[in-house]
Amino acid sequence: SHVTLLNTVPSALSELLRGAGLPPSVRTVNLAGEPLPRALVTRAYQVPSVQRLFNLYGPSEDTTYSTWALIDSSEAGTPPIGRAIANSQVYLLDRFGQPTPFGVPGEVFLGGEGLARGYLGQPSLTAERFVPNPFSTSPGARLYRTGDLARWRAEGQLEFLGRNDHQVKLRGFRIELGEIEAALARQPGVREVAVLVREDVPGDKRLVAYLVLAPDAPSVSELRRALQQQLPGYMVPAHLLPLDALPLTPNGKLDRRALPAPDARPSLDTGFVAPQSALEQQLASAWQSVLRLDKVGVHDNFFDLGGNSLLMVQLHAQLRETLKLDVPLVELFRAPTIRSLAKLLSREVSDQPSLEKHQERATKQKQVMDQQKRLLMRMKDGKKNG
Repeated sequence: SHVTLLNTVPSALSELLRGAGLPPSVRTVNLAGEPLPRALVTRAYQVPSVQRLFNLYGPSEDTTYSTWALIDSSEAGTPPIGRAIANSQVYLLDRFGQPTPFGVPGEVFLGGEGLARGYLGQPSLTAERFVPNPFSTSPGARLYRTGDLARWRAEGQLEFLGRNDHQVKLRGFRIELGEIEAALARQPGVREVAVLVREDVPGDKRLVAYLVLAPDAPSVSELRRALQQQLPGYMVPAHLLPLDALPLTPNGKLDRRALPAPDARPSLDTGFVAPQSALEQQLASAWQSVLRLDKVGVHDNFFDLGGNSLLMVQLHAQLRETLKLDVPLVELFRAPTIRSLAKLLSREVSDQPSLEKHQERATKQKQVMDQQKRLLMRMKDGKKNG
């Protein structure tokens, strides 16, 4: 009953608020060790006794805390990690060791009085992580290379973006998972979020976002549409998977290995309507195979189910092989539901030749073109001889 300061990680605070709550004597909350969701800030300030909430950042190599930010209950967006504490310095550097401008992600380098000497008995690791400080005039000054990514915001505070080793390459694009998590954390009703790349089938990598949502949170479809307006298409996760809680390790950190594979139809605005006709059932089977889902409804949008342009190409090839219809790929994008695609294919059956007839026509056209080429060659030869 006399505890006035709570110092813990965000996931632990979230569980406390879900359960017994905080002691009524708590006035100040310090959070560190994990990205802080805006929704958790709102929940913490709903506790009548809580007056201040600080977001702290720093590794053990810099004596635990390096930056601090007092988080206002009325602010929106991703909570910052603030500015350097006294006697500490923070630098954001690009891969060439140059400071990054405002808004541009860079790796976090730390310096100052709190820096450790290195790792006991590991000189090579010490040399890799504790590097010379080019910004200091003090002999032997060093910086600690954290491996974390952040960017300077316009008001001069730091925004944490995740780990540098959480940078992935997907379909030729380099992606910062922390940027996706930050975009999701800014959405109303998103309490916790984790994004990772899964490769449940060899060679098929997909972005998956795991969400803990408030009861009044937007639907998964609405969250996807919001992301599509804020992020490039290649950064929008294939799956947005709501969970009751994110799995934690014994020390209270996110257990990424325990996050489940998305194998079920996601919750969509459109209610589930089972395929009716034989054609719809064939299409549903193809969609389930390509999207790796247990079921799909006739009104489900291909892209809301986790589809993308690459998977659409796979679907196109499978439909050609299964239904023997040469449907232009662009038509699949225009008909992204099973019901609309079934109507399109039904018209193709009655109005267009089959794939075999298309191939026969193409063969005849090639023969005609070959004959025309030979005729032109003979005409040219005749002119030369004449």
